[in-house]
Amino acid sequence: MMHLFKNKVVVVTGAGQGIGRQIAIDFAGAGAKVVIADHKEKEAKETLTNIQSGGGQAVFIQTDVREPEDISSLMKQTKRDFGPVDILINNAGKGIWKSPFDLELEEWEDVIHTNLRSVFLCSREAGKQMKENGGGSIVNIASTRASMSEPHSEAYAATKGGIAALTHAMAASFSEHGITVNAISPGWIETKDYDGLREIDHEQHWSKRVGKPSDISRACLYLTAPENNFVNGENLVIDGGMTRKMIYHH
Repeated sequence: MMHLFKNKVVVVTGAGQGIGRQIAIDFAGAGAKVVIADHKEKEAKETLTNIQSGGGQAVFIQTDVREPEDISSLMKQTKRDFGPVDILINNAGKGIWKSPFDLELEEWEDVIHTNLRSVFLCSREAGKQMKENGGGSIVNIASTRASMSEPHSEAYAATKGGIAALTHAMAASFSEHGITVNAISPGWIETKDYDGLREIDHEQHWSKRVGKPSDISRACLYLTAPENNFVNGENLVIDGGMTRKMIYHH
C-alpha cells in the first residue's frame, strides 16, 4: 500500500479535520502528492504538518468550496504545484438541524452550495484535467441520510441525496474519458471522542462498533486504485449495517 499511489496527485476537500484529514493522511502514506483544500487555515495546517512529519508530500491551498472562483483557482494551482489532478475526493460538507418552518433561505443555500454545488464544480474542473491526462477517479462523500432521516435535517438530506444521484450521472458522462465516479455513504463515523462512546453506541451496530474515519479512507483508497476501475457509478454504504437493520420497540 505504501507506494500504490506514488506520484498520483490527489485533491481532498475539507481535509482540515475529521474524515477528510484521515483521507489526506492515508493517501500521502500511500505515496500520493496530496492537496489539502479547506477554508480553515489552522486545521488544514495541522493536517499538513501531520503528513510532512511522516515524510509525505502535501500542500495546503485555502479554498472555500462555496466560491466558484476558489474552486477554479484550486485546480489551477494544483496543476502548477504538482501536475494534473489524478484523484478528487469531494469530502467538504456541513449540516444544519433546524425546523423547516424556521430554516432561512440563506441557511438552506449555504448548505446546498457547500455540500452539493461544490461537488459538481470541483468534479467539472478536476475532470477537465483528468480528461486531458487520460483518466482519473472521483469519490464523493454522501451519507446514509440520503435514504433515511431524522427531523429537521432537510437541507443536509437534500444535499446528500443529490450527491448520490450526481455520482451516477457524472459516472455516465465521464466514462468515455476514463474517469470513474463513485460515492461513499458513511453512517456514524466518530471523529472526536471515540473512547468516550457508550457500549450501547457500539452494540446497536451489526458490526458491534461505531465507525472511524479510517473506515472511510480505506474505501477511498480501494475505489481509486486503478485495478478497481470496474467499480463505477456506485454508492458504497459504510455504516456497520445500520441502514439494513430492522428496528422495533418492544
